[in-house]
Amino acid sequence: MGVNIKPLSDRVVVEPLPAETQTASGLFIPDSAQEKQQKGKVAAVGNGKKDHEMTVKVGDTVLYGKYSGTELKLDGKDYLIMREDDILAIV
Repeated sequence: MGVNIKPLSDRVVVEPLPAETQTASGLFIPDSAQEKQQKGKVAAVGNGKKDHEMTVKVGDTVLYGKYSGTELKLDGKDYLIMREDDILAIV
């Protein structure tokens, strides 16, 4: 998972996991009806702040808010960069 980017402070780079394309019962979900993914893998972590140590580490699978982070494209892949506070849980 080597990403050529080093986030500053308490920021985290997350690679969103692919969206669900099929329901549990086997129905296929069209692209127009798919919701934005809210689960991803941590690709890079900043050093944290003076009074705040980072909780997440590279490789963790995390849940984040629907509108969290800023989208960026790096080496042909899509990523989100967000503050650690925007991460809701480690799965």
